[in-house]
Amino acid sequence: MYIDPQWRILTVGDGDLSFSNALFQHHAPQHLTATIYDSLTTLQSKYGDDFHQQLLDRHCQVLTEFDITKPETWSHVSKHSFDLVIFQFPLVPGFTSKTEFNEKCGHVGINTLNRRLLRQFLINATEQLLDPTGPQLCYITSKGVKPYSEWNIEHSLILNTDINYLGEMAFDIANFPGYRIRNVDRDKHVKDTKGITYVWSPRPTKQLTQALSSQLTQLPELGNPCCHFCQAGPFTSTQHKQAHESSRKHLRMKDFEQQWLADLQTA
Repeated sequence: MYIDPQWRILTVGDGDLSFSNALFQHHAPQHLTATIYDSLTTLQSKYGDDFHQQLLDRHCQVLTEFDITKPETWSHVSKHSFDLVIFQFPLVPGFTSKTEFNEKCGHVGINTLNRRLLRQFLINATEQLLDPTGPQLCYITSKGVKPYSEWNIEHSLILNTDINYLGEMAFDIANFPGYRIRNVDRDKHVKDTKGITYVWSPRPTKQLTQALSSQLTQLPELGNPCCHFCQAGPFTSTQHKQAHESSRKHLRMKDFEQQWLADLQTA
């Protein structure tokens, strides 16, 4: 993950605040605002207060009960005041019962709910948080395993928007000493699965700085030889392509994509 020390950065949904603390301590951005979805009381009961206090001691702004999907809850954030907004390993919390799921989600599946969350993050961050005169960057760090790998992050989130997908880069947790990837629902440390940081901006790729551009891997051009649902290919023959398109993985991903497109049409 590339960090420019001149950037003003906001972190979103940073569970125990250990990522924000490591970011500030080891990368020293010009300004850092750290946010969590939980209340301060919930933070303290789930994770303790260590990283919260360390950030306060370093004179960082820390906001609790910050919901990236609801701009009306951002009472202490100045509009258009950041260069980069980061969302680390986002995941919709689990439901305690099927009844709760049906009440809150209806017919929408978990895959679509996670895509909704990431899309709202990108739209709200670019429209409300990023300074139009700055680099205007959004980072989402995710994993290459289920369920994360089933969200088609590179292609599906910015349909019908003016946001550009710029590429991806490796996330090395060793560059953030003390960062603990937490379970979204509980006070547990999650296995440090290899992370990937995806990058978006309202600005086109050609406006990236050389320092950031050199770290990004771009998507190959879409076309018949590849399947962008599954990130598979290039296919070496018609038979190879047909075999993939009849596979269980592709049919599952195709179904997720159809559900997502239907959700966008009704949004």
